[in-house]
Amino acid sequence: MLDISDFHVAYGQSEVLHGLDLSIAPNEIVAIMGRNGMGKTTMMKALMGILPTKQGSVSMNGADITKLKSYERVAKGLAYVPQGRMIFSTMTVEENIETGLVVHGGSKVSPDIYELFPVLLEMKKRRGGNLSGGQQQQLAIARALATKPKVLLLDEPTEGIQPSIIREMARTLRRIRDERGLSIIVSEQVLSFALDVADRVLVVENGEIVHDEPRSSVDEAKVARYLSV
Repeated sequence: MLDISDFHVAYGQSEVLHGLDLSIAPNEIVAIMGRNGMGKTTMMKALMGILPTKQGSVSMNGADITKLKSYERVAKGLAYVPQGRMIFSTMTVEENIETGLVVHGGSKVSPDIYELFPVLLEMKKRRGGNLSGGQQQQLAIARALATKPKVLLLDEPTEGIQPSIIREMARTLRRIRDERGLSIIVSEQVLSFALDVADRVLVVENGEIVHDEPRSSVDEAKVARYLSV
């Protein structure tokens, strides 16, 4: 579903990602772990076209998207929930989700999105800025789903969210994958969440993938050592 080959990304002369190779299967949830500053957010932004790719390629469903602009990638089926959520705080919940409909020319939020996130239905006329952190995260995911993606990118979704909401989010993401047939890439520092949600766990260290194994055989102690400061 998503193939990343020899992926180099730099800020000016400073290269952050050094030739990543990664394939994401259809309906697979992959957790990309690593400490702050190791390249997780850079990877997400480059996959979305927010940062330019210095070298290498990204293809989705067999089509090369490396040179496409961000909005063109969204139209192809790539959706992004950024770190910090980045919702529109002065717009209502409903209006926030509706911004995701634009890419397909839709005008009405599908009921199945509210079914996934019942709290958003209750609060659909409330301003986004008045929601809690967990509710804003649900809103950001709902907005991304409104674009009808094939691949969903989530950057640090558990940041600033209480543990009970984190567990619920893992269940919801698995449900989204199962019901919508999505591939999901989630960058994360919370190991318990990654183990809860992912089919495969990767670790990025200094811009390179240093660990990659199925969830079923993950050595938790080894991954935890990579995450310790």
